[in-house]
Amino acid sequence: MKAVRIHRQGDHDDLVYEDAPRSAAATGDVLVEVHAASFVPDELTWPGTWVDRAGRDRAPSIPGHEVAGVVAEVRYGTTGLNPGDRVFGLTDWHRDGAAAEYVAVEARNLAVIPDGLGFEEAAALPLAGLTAWQGLFVHGGLRAGQRVVVHGAAGGTGTLAVQLARHAGAHVIATGRGRAAALAAELGAHAFVDLEQQPLRPAVGQVDLVFDTIGGDLLARSADLVGPGGALVSITAPPPVAPAGGRAAFFIVEPDHVQLAELARLAGSGAVRAHVGAVHPLAEAAKAFAAKQRGIPGKVVLSVR
Repeated sequence: MKAVRIHRQGDHDDLVYEDAPRSAAATGDVLVEVHAASFVPDELTWPGTWVDRAGRDRAPSIPGHEVAGVVAEVRYGTTGLNPGDRVFGLTDWHRDGAAAEYVAVEARNLAVIPDGLGFEEAAALPLAGLTAWQGLFVHGGLRAGQRVVVHGAAGGTGTLAVQLARHAGAHVIATGRGRAAALAAELGAHAFVDLEQQPLRPAVGQVDLVFDTIGGDLLARSADLVGPGGALVSITAPPPVAPAGGRAAFFIVEPDHVQLAELARLAGSGAVRAHVGAVHPLAEAAKAFAAKQRGIPGKVVLSVR
C-alpha cells in the first residue's frame, strides 16, 4: 500500500510518501480502507510515534491518528461493525496511524459515520471533538446556564468546544486573534475577545469554566477569571496557578466510543461541524504538516481516496 512514513526522529520535512507493508489487523481490530485522515502537528515528537507499548523501536512510523474510511475486514473478537460500514475514530498512539491506504484500528475506538457527513469532515472530528467534549463536560463539569471561556476558538479543538458549549446551553466567550472573530460568531460564540488588542479580565469578567488550548502566559493569567466552584482546564500543560476557590485540571484525551457516537449524532444532525481549514492529498503530507504548523485555522486533512 501507499503510505506516509518517517524513518528517523525529525520534522515534517522527513516525511516520505512510499510503498509500505499493508497493515495487519489483530484480534478485536478492523482493517479500514482509509479515505481521509488528520493529525496533530506535534505528533512527530510524541514518544508513541517511535516506540511501542513495550518500549521497542517501531520506526519507520506512519503518522495521522484520526481516520475516516470504510471497513474492509473484521477480525475475530470484533462486534458492532461489518465490512462496508463507513467509520471514523482514533488509532492507537503506539501503532501506525492513518496516513496510508489501510490502517488496523481497535473496533472500540471507531463509530459509524452518519449519513450526510463526508469523509474529510469526519476525519477532522474525532480527536478535536473528544478533546473538546472531555475538557468541557468530563473535566470541566459544564452545565446549561454557565459561563465558559474557550481560549483558541479558531483551532480544531476550539471550534468544536465553542459549538458543544453553545449546544449545551452555556454562555460562550471565545478568544483568539482578531481574524478569528467572524468564525467564532458563526460557530455560536456570544462574545469574542481579541487577545492581541483587549485586556483579558475586563473583557471577560468572572466565569464558571476556562477551557484552554493555547497555554503559556495566557494559561497562568486565566486562573483569575474563574469564580468560586469553577474550573480551569487545559490540554497544553498543568495550570501553574489554581483558581481561588476553584480547581485546575490538565488532561490528555482518551478514546471513548460512547462520546464518539454522540459526536457523530450531533454532526449528523448539523448541531456541530468540524472546521476543515485545508485538504491536501496524501502524497503532500509534508505540506499539510507545514500548513498546520503555520497556524492555519481548523483542522488540516489528508485526502487518501
